[in-house]
Amino acid sequence: MNSAEVKLENIGKRYGELWVVRDVNLHIQRGEFYTLLGPSGCGKTTLLRMIAGFAVPDEGRISIDGREVQQLPPWQRDIGMVFQNYALWPHLSVFENVAFGLRERRVRRADIGGRVTDALKQVDLAGTENRRPSQLSGGQQQRVALARTLVIQPRVLLLDEPLSNLDAKLRVEMRIELLKLQRDLGLTTIYVTHDQEEALAMSTRIAVMDQGRVVQEGMPRAIYEHPAHRFVAGFVGQSNLFTGRVRDNSGDRLEIVTENGGVIQAGLPAVPPQINAPVSYSIRPEAIEILERSASAAGANRMDAEVVAAAYQGSFIEYELAASGKTIKARVNNPKDKPLYPRGAQVTLAFAAQDVVLVPE
Repeated sequence: MNSAEVKLENIGKRYGELWVVRDVNLHIQRGEFYTLLGPSGCGKTTLLRMIAGFAVPDEGRISIDGREVQQLPPWQRDIGMVFQNYALWPHLSVFENVAFGLRERRVRRADIGGRVTDALKQVDLAGTENRRPSQLSGGQQQRVALARTLVIQPRVLLLDEPLSNLDAKLRVEMRIELLKLQRDLGLTTIYVTHDQEEALAMSTRIAVMDQGRVVQEGMPRAIYEHPAHRFVAGFVGQSNLFTGRVRDNSGDRLEIVTENGGVIQAGLPAVPPQINAPVSYSIRPEAIEILERSASAAGANRMDAEVVAAAYQGSFIEYELAASGKTIKARVNNPKDKPLYPRGAQVTLAFAAQDVVLVPE
C-alpha cells in the first residue's frame, strides 16, 4: 500500500467556549504506528475525527503528503477508519460489509470480488464471506471492520480504540495480529487508546494527551522511563510520585530530602536543580526490591515499610506498602522461589539511585 505522511499544525477545536483540542502540532511519518494516548475526555478521538474529516478544526491545518485536507470530505482523503463499535451492517453478509466501500466508490463489479477476497485473507477470515456479523465472535467482527477499511486501499489507517470491546486474552492476541498486519503492509496508522500497555507495546511513537493538548511525544521507552510531565509519570504505567528538596547536586548523584525528612539519592539530570529547589520524583513499582528487615542491599536507597496488601498475579506479585505515612506500590517480577509477604509484614524497600527520576511539574 502507498502510505502517506500526516502533518497537523496548530490544530484547535472548540464546542462553544470550550476548547477540546488546542495547539496540537504533530508530524507522522510514512509507515509509522503512531498512538494518541490519554484518558477519556482528553481530546484524542476528536483529533482523530478531524484527521478523518468527520469534524472540522476551528484552527490550524491538516495535510496529507503536503496537501491540505481540512476542508475536504472524508471520502476524498484516502483515509480508512475503524470505529470502536466496528459499525458493521447487521443485515449484510461479511462479503457485503467489506464490499460496501467499494460499491460506494463505484468500483467495477468484476473487480469487487477479488479485492474483497484479498482483504479477508489479509485478516485471516477467508471462508466467512456468507456469514452475518451476529454469527462471528468479537475478534472476528473486529477483523471484518478492518478488512472493510483495508479493501479501499487507504493511505492512512485510523483506529479508534478498536480492541476495547474484546476480553483481556483476545485483546492481547488481536494486538499482536494487528501489529503484524500493520508492519507487513507498511501502512501509516494512527491509533487512539486509553490503554497504556497497548500504546507501549504497539507504537513507534506516542503522543500523550491531557485536556486537549499534547503534553509529551516520543518513543515508548522514552515516554515510560523519562516522563517530561507529572501527568505522564502518573498516567503511563504505575508510578510512585513524591516531592522533596535538593540537598546536594555535586558529584554524580543528586541528594533529595524527602517529605518526612529522610534522604535519598537520585540520578543526576543534564541540568541539575539548585540547592534547596523543590522537586518531584518518580519511582516505578518494578524498580523497588522488597527485602527482609535484616537483609542488606549495597549501594541502594533503603526505607522501612509495612505490607498493606499483596496480590499474586502469576508472573508477578503486586504489593501495596506503607512507609513514613506514604502509600507505595511495588511489583516483584518472576516471583518463583521468592517469599510472598503477608499483610502486616515488616520489610525493607530498596531501590537504585538511577531509578529515581525527576519529573518536571
